[in-house]
Amino acid sequence: RADLSKETLAAYSKTGTIHALSVSGSHIAIIFFLLNSMLSFLDRKKFLMIFKLFFICTLIWYYSLLTGFSSSVLRSAIMITIFILAKAFNRNSNNYNILAFTAFALLVYNPFFIWDVGFELSFISVFGLIYLQPKIYKWIYVKNKWLDKLWSAVALSLAAQLATFPLSVYYFHQFPIYFILGNLFILLPLIAMMYLGIGILVLRVYFLAPIFEWIITFTNDGLKWIADLPFSGITSIWLTEWQLLLLSLALSLLVYSLANYRKKLLIASICLLLVFQSYSAYNKIAAAKQSKILFYSLRKNYAAAFIDADKAILLTDFSPEDKNYQFFVQPALDKMQIADVLFVKWEQDTTVNSFVKFKKQIKFHQYSILMIDESLNYKKIDGLPKFNAVWYHQNPKKNISNLRTEVIFSTLLIDASNKDYKIKAYEDEANKFQLQHYTLKKNKAYLINLK
Repeated sequence: RADLSKETLAAYSKTGTIHALSVSGSHIAIIFFLLNSMLSFLDRKKFLMIFKLFFICTLIWYYSLLTGFSSSVLRSAIMITIFILAKAFNRNSNNYNILAFTAFALLVYNPFFIWDVGFELSFISVFGLIYLQPKIYKWIYVKNKWLDKLWSAVALSLAAQLATFPLSVYYFHQFPIYFILGNLFILLPLIAMMYLGIGILVLRVYFLAPIFEWIITFTNDGLKWIADLPFSGITSIWLTEWQLLLLSLALSLLVYSLANYRKKLLIASICLLLVFQSYSAYNKIAAAKQSKILFYSLRKNYAAAFIDADKAILLTDFSPEDKNYQFFVQPALDKMQIADVLFVKWEQDTTVNSFVKFKKQIKFHQYSILMIDESLNYKKIDGLPKFNAVWYHQNPKKNISNLRTEVIFSTLLIDASNKDYKIKAYEDEANKFQLQHYTLKKNKAYLINLK
């Protein structure tokens, strides 16, 4: 996955098929069905069938070990193991009990799984498949055998997407519109790739490698085509924890009320959806009135966003195409619903509305910043100007004691472009004068609300 191009990863993400690139429960299920079919001749006698089931169980756990025991793989391995044991000893099994026991066992093994995204999505999606898929499947009766199988696959995709919708939007901030088309398209190629991959690696049938390569290329190209369709996805969706809770409760009540014909629960779910919409509208109104400065906490680079409503001036050494910008800086701007970003470099003078940057000085509304770098090392600042903050950048030699005789300021900001020994010296000197200071390399982002 790490070796895939940016375009290929984007195609899988936009089509809701990113799960196919990760080792997950679906791969365990495919391996189980393959082994169970291959060894079906052992079902003739009881002891041979039990041997077959334990042999399959051993191979599945070996595969889980090879893949690193991720939470989703462990979930699938435990559930299939319980299913195998129940079958071997002629015991009835309840899917909900198996799912609950598996969650309990994994949390006993590692309590921190509760915060693992894969753990959360894996269990919720399986619950959706168990509970929702049969109910969705009953919506439409299809006589034709092959169309019925197609509808069953659609119901499966709908159930998984509906169950994971709130959490997936909360974590990944997007929703793939064509997720049904993407998952239907990838279904057969995914199974074929799993079987061919096992055949090539285990049985060493290398003559199948060109077919394997063609299927991968065909799948990637097909998903890219789907991803490029108009309105392929909704992006930059940011939910707060309260919105996540409201949406989850509303959808849960809505699904349960429709499945069990509960009118009161349906009304309750609609009320919760109205509360969710009202809260979302309030956040949009608040974003339209926002005015703030955000200094990012970065390891080597610098970035400061000067935000007015849905517009931002970004003072940074990143470019829009930089992966570090897209990973570390852009998400926070998206969360604050910023639609327009203007990039400005350290040496670049700029005037845009309430933002003025001129000769190492920044004025944004009523907040003023003096930018100190090597160019001011041996220059005296006359007039005793007053600033809200001084920003130290790229190891300036001007010490704070001299600066305090030239400038009046209340806060010292030290960005990550300074070397560690310089940062330590600035901090020690600031502590000596009991000066408020903030080191961006060591702390969280520094936020200044102007309204």
